[in-house]
Amino acid sequence: MRSMSLDHTHVQEFFTARAADWDSRFPDDGPAYAAAAAELGLCEGDRVLDAGCGTGRALPPLRAAVGASGVVVGVDLTPAMLQAAVRAARDRAGRLLLADVTALPLRSRTFDAVFAAGLVAHLPRPEENLRELARVVRPGGVLALFHPVGRAALAARQGRVITPDDLRAEPNLRRLLTGSGWRMTSYTDEDTRFLALAVRED
Repeated sequence: MRSMSLDHTHVQEFFTARAADWDSRFPDDGPAYAAAAAELGLCEGDRVLDAGCGTGRALPPLRAAVGASGVVVGVDLTPAMLQAAVRAARDRAGRLLLADVTALPLRSRTFDAVFAAGLVAHLPRPEENLRELARVVRPGGVLALFHPVGRAALAARQGRVITPDDLRAEPNLRRLLTGSGWRMTSYTDEDTRFLALAVRED
């Protein structure tokens, strides 16, 4: 893994401080993760990457979708989050990898899908970084950008207002995805979830 930038150091510090009680702070998110994972349309034997997997809440539903013959890999930058995933026994559902999603130590066109929960807001160079996710996915593969609450609910939780330049606003995100090798196929922004799906272009 390459040396971390200030952006990466900030992200790692943020999540290290919150790793121990992350799951207990958001105990009701499990069904939302499972529903979002189902939207990927995974089949038995598929290969799926959970980019920025955190404590691994998506790993069990991803494993259920691809079955015993499939491959599930969870990548995260923060050791404390991966340690929390192990404590929750979610490493049984997939391989955990300490790595930087902006420079993945993975072969090109390896995966059928990428699941990314809460990741976009933490990417230092979103277009370039989403292009790196596209690199490891086969043409026609799927990307799910997910958050268990929508933009308005998240902004209210954080005590801020949504501005037109919000990265996850539909026109901004569509443009961002198009510029990084993806084509957005659906967009949902409700109080109970945010989910944008995209297909890897050839």
